[in-house]
Amino acid sequence: MTYFISITNEKGGVAKTTTALSLGAALVEAGRQVLLVDLDAQANLTLALGTDPLNGHATILNAVADQSPIHQLWRETGIPGLFFIPSNHDMGYSERILPARPEYEFTLKKAFSEISLPFDYVIFDCPPFLGSVVINALTASQLLIIPTQAEYFSIYALKNMMSLIRRIRSQTNPDLTYRLLLTMFDRRNRIHRTLSEQLRASFGNGVLETVIMVDTRLRESSIAGLPIIYHAPKSRSALQYRELAQEILQYVEKAIAQPA
Repeated sequence: MTYFISITNEKGGVAKTTTALSLGAALVEAGRQVLLVDLDAQANLTLALGTDPLNGHATILNAVADQSPIHQLWRETGIPGLFFIPSNHDMGYSERILPARPEYEFTLKKAFSEISLPFDYVIFDCPPFLGSVVINALTASQLLIIPTQAEYFSIYALKNMMSLIRRIRSQTNPDLTYRLLLTMFDRRNRIHRTLSEQLRASFGNGVLETVIMVDTRLRESSIAGLPIIYHAPKSRSALQYRELAQEILQYVEKAIAQPA
């Protein structure tokens, strides 16, 4: 069974794309087959995989707008077991196309359910705004990972995320669960420590144990067009994303064994 994960936050700059790419690669390293799907018109995930969004390749928009079969859209990354569906700036049109359709919230879910997927995980890298594309991703996913910094504006944005989760659960996907992931964390920063403690006090088990700390090697990996565990396999962030992958694997195993 393929397990679907969305990664999003209304706040930009919280390492959403970095998390999608790094988690996907770490899951592949752990022996899983993974498909990364770039749903953002900025195409940062596509760029981070060393692909030019302007190269004319088919994108996820072809599935959304033209009902192109999903299996015709995914591409190899050069890393065995890791595949991706690219995006480009045209993905922005989906915010006009989708809402005009009946039951538009299920467009992605239907597209991915039409064939038996050869992947253990599909990871959606979502845009940083809560529009119809994000609604589609959450409707199609079992788990939402919300990367968030231990800073005021990032945490404030969680209010809208929680409202959207409640809406999705009540209207299109009652089984959606979520976990917060602390990113770009600096233990030397008193505000970071204080706000992270408040997050754990407020959300309890809703916050992942793994914490992704500040690491300049992550920025280097995006420029290199490689996931961090391949660009700098012994770096702190590479180790932390491996820890995240193990935490997610354990979570999913438990969720499948004991469905809600």
